Amino acid sequence: MVTLFEPLALRGVTLKNRIVVSPMCQYSSVDGFATDWHLVHLGSRAVGGAGLIISEAAAVSPEGRISPDDLGIWKDEHLHMLTRITAFLKSQGSVPGIQLAHAGRKASTYSPWKGEGHVPESEGGWQPVGPSALAFAPTYGTPHALDGPGLQKVIADFRAAAERALAAGFEVIELHAAHGYLLHEFLSPLSNHRTDEYGGTFENRIRLLLEVVAATREVWPAELPLIVRISVTDWTEGGWNADESVQLAAMLKVRGVDMIDCSTGGNVPKAPIPVGPGYQVQFAERIKQETGMLTGAVGLITTPAEAEAILTNGQADVVLLAREFLREPYFPLFAAHDLGVEMPWPVQYERAKPRAHVAAGPR
Repeated sequence: MVTLFEPLALRGVTLKNRIVVSPMCQYSSVDGFATDWHLVHLGSRAVGGAGLIISEAAAVSPEGRISPDDLGIWKDEHLHMLTRITAFLKSQGSVPGIQLAHAGRKASTYSPWKGEGHVPESEGGWQPVGPSALAFAPTYGTPHALDGPGLQKVIADFRAAAERALAAGFEVIELHAAHGYLLHEFLSPLSNHRTDEYGGTFENRIRLLLEVVAATREVWPAELPLIVRISVTDWTEGGWNADESVQLAAMLKVRGVDMIDCSTGGNVPKAPIPVGPGYQVQFAERIKQETGMLTGAVGLITTPAEAEAILTNGQADVVLLAREFLREPYFPLFAAHDLGVEMPWPVQYERAKPRAHVAAGPR
């Protein structure tokens, strides 16, 4: 039995395998609208056999975008193309998921190939917000610290985005509380210097995330799964850490969250991250073992053998691939071949199925 290709039931949704397309920003939207690029990008991974496909971070508000070119879900007009995308993913047997996000103090920055740092208002940028008036880095804008009404707007924006996600046909929501974006900024003492009920103690720093989870669950049907992506550690002394992540995961489990997507870092420039194959798997394993929560492992997982070993060893329940899916949109089809599993190919591609394909590391 190959665990990578065992189905996984999440509430009323069943993934046909444990291979998940991780959210990957494409910086290819105009005013938040998905385009043909998104349809082909996500659709190709569905043709390739992924069990769950999570779209890139979809901003819950215009000011929640990382860049002016980010995907959005802050208005009903965004739903037309998103609905077309989810319909195609379902037609190929993949479950469509969406990552809901607010960039916080890392908002209003250039797309990677357009520049670096803060985009000024004269070029279509805007004023970022955050838990405290602390810039992520010297080239980033200094955020306004969110006040009470601003915090309530953030919660309401996530709730409304969840309603739109449902209307667009998504079956999984992932809340983005990682990589130094707004919800992570509140979690970490390095970016959260508040002295009110949203800062200071662990209970206060997790408050906004718990309120966003509650607001999302109010409108997200009980039969549909909810995932939260966290950065398990800031990799920096005095920052958010793995012990706190274990505590948080246990609290999220009883609040309607079904899986923790275990990433790391992103809140500190040039943090000493020991990047290497599977370098974050240890955190998925710890949270799974200590809380009983389902976990997803992500980070430089590039071969079918690596992915299978993570699952077989009980370190996580799914594997999320990003860069490897950019290199190989049909990774699941080839992984099945490499691991000796019979997996149906799209009928349009059947004539290519017999060709040999042996995984030999990153492609």
